[in-house]
Amino acid sequence: MALALAGCKVNEPEQKLGLPLSICLPANEVQSARYAPAARRAIGDPGETELFLFPYHLYIIVMKQDNTTKVWSVWHAEERTLKDADWQPKRYSGPLPTMEDSIYQYTEQINLTLTAGGSKFYGRVYAVASAERLSFNKTWSSSGIASLDDLLSLTFNTSEVQSSLQHIYSSPYNLTLNGDYYGSFNSNFQRVPYVNLLLYHIAAKVDIKWNVQEEKRINKEDRENAVRLTYMEARNLFNGNAYCFKPMRNVSGSALTTDESIAIIDNSEDEGRWWEGRYYFYTIPYTITVGGKQYYPLQMTLKTNGSAGTGYQPTLNLRVDTTAKFVPWLRANFNLTAPLENKTETKTVDN
Repeated sequence: MALALAGCKVNEPEQKLGLPLSICLPANEVQSARYAPAARRAIGDPGETELFLFPYHLYIIVMKQDNTTKVWSVWHAEERTLKDADWQPKRYSGPLPTMEDSIYQYTEQINLTLTAGGSKFYGRVYAVASAERLSFNKTWSSSGIASLDDLLSLTFNTSEVQSSLQHIYSSPYNLTLNGDYYGSFNSNFQRVPYVNLLLYHIAAKVDIKWNVQEEKRINKEDRENAVRLTYMEARNLFNGNAYCFKPMRNVSGSALTTDESIAIIDNSEDEGRWWEGRYYFYTIPYTITVGGKQYYPLQMTLKTNGSAGTGYQPTLNLRVDTTAKFVPWLRANFNLTAPLENKTETKTVDN
């Protein structure tokens, strides 16, 4: 008589998995974290040190992938309310190529307790930090986010935080280490999982400079033929739902109204600003397609000598890389040699 042996698969017992998590912000100059706003400059923001508020709201979400089905689901989600003292200046010591760079680190210990089935696990941590509370298009929880696609398509409402866009940071989905998302943890490579997550700006810096040639500036000898810039405005900026983790994939939004547009100069009585100056602001980058290439359409209005009418309305299509990991620094220079005509035109700038 032959004896047949039948194997019986027993589910591996669940285990509690502790996940230490470090949340950091890149900084160029470390100053006391006891004062707000603290002066720091994030990666991707060339130029002089600027003033940024510390994030007061931190949103953390951990995704897990099923070992068999490879389906992603929410493992853990939480929101924390922070204060200035929760951020401390440090030197970076994580896996990214920014060793010894200045950072601000969230000092509270984040040790997430996750339930893992068996000894194998693979997960990813994503995070958003903001000075203002954000309104998302989906509930920040497992009930609102059903898949990895749901998470990566997560957006927040920019209309409520237009003045605070430079104070919002997130973990970009396409920043990778060894071919994998940089906020990943994997039992195949880590006996003890640990995630060191740096967050980056989601808003692009727009830097506007203008100059009137000296011989055309108002002076006592020749006021009639002189030129002065009296009005400048950035128009049609992004206003709507912007991606949290895909900051270079925004395509369009509902433009700001005229009242919400950014007036850089408005009949300034400062004669120095008539002739030359520099102004920068932050906005959500979005792109349009022109000739198969991607551009950010920067729309402006300029007026000279207090003139009425539309003035000069250029649209500068600035070439951008939608696969970039960090939002761009967009620059526009205006060299004025004559009074501006009432006209509109589009210029394409291939950098």
